[in-house]
Amino acid sequence: MLIVKTPGINGLGKTKGCRNAGNAILESLKKIYTSEAGKSIEYEGLSLEEIHVNNNNLPEQEKLIFENALESFESQDKVIFLGGDHSISYPIGKAFLKYSANEGKTPCLIVFDSHPDCMEPVKEPTHEEWLRALVDKGFPPENILMVGMRNSYADEMKFLEENKIKRISVNALNENLQEYADTITEFAYGKTLYVSLDIDVVDPAFAPSTGYPEPGGLSSRQMIYIMQRLAKMKNLKAVDIVEVNSENDRTESTTRLAAKILAEIL
Repeated sequence: MLIVKTPGINGLGKTKGCRNAGNAILESLKKIYTSEAGKSIEYEGLSLEEIHVNNNNLPEQEKLIFENALESFESQDKVIFLGGDHSISYPIGKAFLKYSANEGKTPCLIVFDSHPDCMEPVKEPTHEEWLRALVDKGFPPENILMVGMRNSYADEMKFLEENKIKRISVNALNENLQEYADTITEFAYGKTLYVSLDIDVVDPAFAPSTGYPEPGGLSSRQMIYIMQRLAKMKNLKAVDIVEVNSENDRTESTTRLAAKILAEIL
């Protein structure tokens, strides 16, 4: 397993505080000694890398993330990317799609996010457009599941409905967490899985330090439980954790939650 710090940002100037989140999350991870299942977290034994990107050169940033992600997929059984904002999921997703095609595997993407990120994409898609751009590049929309979305533009909803992208609401998870966690894992059955986790899917009471907090989100306990379930899946190939604004995280609650989620994936 490889952990890749990916400090890519393309968030219309609103996500600069996410650049160094990978370092902050890993620093917080040092204070977690075991997973909840009792598995020891040996920090010194972790395989760590960083993609050194220039946030002022977006084409180069996207190219570097794509190339490094593809190489990691080809050489590692599982890769965890620590953003960065959600724009990094576009080049990672393209690399995942190419890797899946090369290996004759069926790609599956499960996105935890309070927003659909399906605005009309620009040349280098921002954190508000990456998912739509990825579908435009050929990612099969029937293999995408969105969880926790609760604020979107009308055009984004139209795109989701036209492409029949499946969704699970926060209300559904509140009504029966275990049943819908089963639905989430069953969706990925028989496919190669990439999980993209925007920390703003969690309610700002638990994760306030993010660019676009939305009330009414998942609890930290719900998010941890679902990730524990997904981490057990043998077909889990990639995870990203994005949109943690570590520079504005005065109580460190958002960073610590991201580290806790990471610990449960390891």
